[in-house]
Amino acid sequence: MAKKKISTSTDLISYYMEYTLEHNAAPKSVYIFAKKYNFQEEIFYKYFGNFDALEQTIFKTFFDNTITLLEKSDDYKSYESRNQLLSFYYSFFELLTANRSYVVYALEDNKNNLTKSKSLKGLKHSFTKYIESLNIPLLEIKQETLDKIQNTTLKETAWLQLSLTMKYWLKDTSPSFEKTDVFIEKSVNTSFDILNTKPIKSIIDLGKFLYKDKTFNN
Repeated sequence: MAKKKISTSTDLISYYMEYTLEHNAAPKSVYIFAKKYNFQEEIFYKYFGNFDALEQTIFKTFFDNTITLLEKSDDYKSYESRNQLLSFYYSFFELLTANRSYVVYALEDNKNNLTKSKSLKGLKHSFTKYIESLNIPLLEIKQETLDKIQNTTLKETAWLQLSLTMKYWLKDTSPSFEKTDVFIEKSVNTSFDILNTKPIKSIIDLGKFLYKDKTFNN
């Protein structure tokens, strides 16, 4: 029998997802995986170092496909950061829903704390870069060290929020995951409202004043 032609990493990803869903487990070796789908073992290593790397790529691919879809929309490009992030969430979770059986399988071991899941490392890296690209308005501190801390905190908080939303979605049993849609809207809007809360700006302004004031610091 002729060996199957693997033209992209997507072919391997499709085979891997199929295998894990049929066996409820990852292949025990690349050799077994290659034999099952009749392709040369060396082809696997052209794209991935091991199965962990492949699993991370799957969730990053979900992210990449979401961004590709969004960037085709002129409406999305005209949105402010809040609505762009909401659009990302809705589109991303539609894609997760289309692949729910695999996602449930892949995240089962860490379903109560997804931040520990090795499968999501690639997704986290891409998502936090995406958050940075949105240029979400932050408090104007004008102090380099505090600005860096604020930016880092924003990205980590956004990642935690996405992780919690995925955890909620995994447990959601409502029709068409309607409750997850509500959760997305409320959590994203709340996070933006917090960023724009005037009392917090006042506290920062007071902190800046005290930081610079010699009387307070002596």
